[in-house]
Amino acid sequence: MTATTPQVDIAELRTLFLFESLGDPELQWVAERAEVRVFDGDVVVFAEGEPADALYMLLDGGLLLTKHADGEDVVINDTTFRGAYSGAVRAYATGHPEEYQTTLRTTRPSRFLWLSAADFATLVTQQCPMAVHLLDGLYEGVRATESAMRQREHLVQLGHLSANLAHELNNPAAAAVRATEQLRGRLSGIRHKLGLLAGSGLSPELVGRLVKAQEIAVERASKPRPDLTALEESDLEESIAERLDEVGVDNAYDLAPVFATAGMDAQWVDDVVEQVDSGLEWSAAFGWLRYTLETETLMDEIEEAATRISSLVGAVKQYSHMDQAQHQDLDVKPGIESTLVMLARKLNGIQVHREYAADLPTVPGYPAELNQVWTNLIDNAADAMAGGGLLTLRTRADADAVFVEVGDDGPGVPESVRTSLFDAFVTTKPAGEGSGLGLETARRIVERRHGGSLSYTTGPEGTTFCVRLPRSRTRG
Repeated sequence: MTATTPQVDIAELRTLFLFESLGDPELQWVAERAEVRVFDGDVVVFAEGEPADALYMLLDGGLLLTKHADGEDVVINDTTFRGAYSGAVRAYATGHPEEYQTTLRTTRPSRFLWLSAADFATLVTQQCPMAVHLLDGLYEGVRATESAMRQREHLVQLGHLSANLAHELNNPAAAAVRATEQLRGRLSGIRHKLGLLAGSGLSPELVGRLVKAQEIAVERASKPRPDLTALEESDLEESIAERLDEVGVDNAYDLAPVFATAGMDAQWVDDVVEQVDSGLEWSAAFGWLRYTLETETLMDEIEEAATRISSLVGAVKQYSHMDQAQHQDLDVKPGIESTLVMLARKLNGIQVHREYAADLPTVPGYPAELNQVWTNLIDNAADAMAGGGLLTLRTRADADAVFVEVGDDGPGVPESVRTSLFDAFVTTKPAGEGSGLGLETARRIVERRHGGSLSYTTGPEGTTFCVRLPRSRTRG
């Protein structure tokens, strides 16, 4: 501060819009308590976080009002308007902030009317007591409404993700249960066929040759087989069945599809007969081999189901970032992929096209919060396409930032909401289907928590949201 001038006069107070409706006694009351403070250009009048002890009103000059958010100063107001005010503006309210919420800096030599927070609170309370109560109620009501809506948004999103995850987990779990039940039946069949073979008086040497034939069949079944047309598959089954029938195998046409599916052929039948070289009960022998191959297939199904469940659990851990540091240098791709897993059910019928840049650099950030961003953007894209379309996910980078683009081929954002799309409670969804906080939350996380930006382009061919994340920044 450069200087404090003598007491302000009533005539000047009356020119300020905040006081223009006051009578002379009230203006005199203010004049006796206010000061005029003069500042040079480009100096801090008050700083964010300092005790909020006064209201400042611009008499002449210019002011710049900023708020520090995650490593950068966000401009709130830059004006030369006479009467613009800031500081302890809620000193009259119940539970008002005890610290300045912003920083006020002059942009040129300036004069300010200074009124202590206590005197300002007294003036407002005396002049408009009912308005104070109304404003208090309105402020608390808006805060409570927004808090409740945000909580509801999070609960709804959690419910959708839980339903998607339950559906994704149910499929492999059910497959594992079915395969286990069938496996129990195949093991019973193996025991039965072994009993029949044992009853024919197998020698240790013959058992060894039979086991060798079993190992060869299992190894052959584990190898990839060429894709066959329906006609080729039918011919293969026919040739196997005929050869089994020739060696005296009962139910040859029931066994043939199993052997064909496992990659066997008629020559394999001859190889088994030649290798074992015995007059044993071939129906029991090939029945035992059939159950062996079916058992291997079922165990593969159980392994695949268990692997799928394990992958889903891993995706959940990746999505929530359990047991990981809150802030870290992160690769955005795993978070996007885990989000796709969590939203897999909703994306049913939608084609996902990935264009991920190779060697994408990491960015400093909060991975769990960025996953909320991917969730909101992908979820909105799915809604825009109404269950069918092309979802495009693209990543790229330049020297300063990493970019993530989420695009859909839906009808585009309506003209009526384009300018306010990121505002709280603005939604393009039907009444009751959206809170209007998804994009607002996404932008808040990107801009305030990561110092980036969220923008979009739209038209009849679709909409693309672009997230820009700086490659280096001060951690907030």
